[in-house]
Amino acid sequence: MSFFVSDAFAQAAPPAGGGGSIWELLPLVLVFLILYLFFVRPQMKKQREHKQMVEALAKGDEVVTNGGLLGRVLEIGENFVVLEVAKEIKVKVQRQSVSATMPKGTYEKTL
Repeated sequence: MSFFVSDAFAQAAPPAGGGGSIWELLPLVLVFLILYLFFVRPQMKKQREHKQMVEALAKGDEVVTNGGLLGRVLEIGENFVVLEVAKEIKVKVQRQSVSATMPKGTYEKTL
């Protein structure tokens, strides 16, 4: 019956001392470095630029919100901005929802 089941033999033990070296960790370190350089740093830069743009908003600026509304800033509060999106139509949005400032005159072209 031994021809149906193969014999199990113990494998040789690994050498003592672990055999670990810095070269085994190098690929892992390189992967994290690449992820940081191509994903984390650009995202942090983009967040910093957006924060500076939101802090620099002034009355009369023409902006676009994340929802796509184009308007002129009428009032600026601590957390909210009032935009004029059409004649006599005002919308209150969060400051953080402003995605970009537009060149002067863009708002008049759309009316």
